[in-house]
Amino acid sequence: MKIEHFALNVTDPVKTAQWYVENLGFKIVMAMDKAPFTHFIADGHGGMVEIYNNPNGAVLDFKNTHPLTVHLAFVSEDPAADRSKMEAAGAIFVEEVKLPDGGLLVMMKDPWGVAIQFCKRGTPFDV
Repeated sequence: MKIEHFALNVTDPVKTAQWYVENLGFKIVMAMDKAPFTHFIADGHGGMVEIYNNPNGAVLDFKNTHPLTVHLAFVSEDPAADRSKMEAAGAIFVEEVKLPDGGLLVMMKDPWGVAIQFCKRGTPFDV
């Protein structure tokens, strides 16, 4: 099996999708201009996220949800530089974790509270 997408029910899918496009390099591959304003955004490397606002499901209180509950993780060559760039775009720094293998994880929250993580592995995963 191959993962097709990961879905997030958010308060403002249009603005959220645009922020991910502008700041994380995603591309919108499908967008609805009426409720639930579903947007499929792709990272260009096979990863895709569906963002929508559907009243049939709960919108998590992302701002008050611990980032280890749910987060989107991105490969990063320079997590510190990505942190600075994301802070300038309205993201909030949460924590930095130095890994025993020399890697670095930087956890942040996007402007709506969804946790995003920048990962530089000392030994990258072979997937």
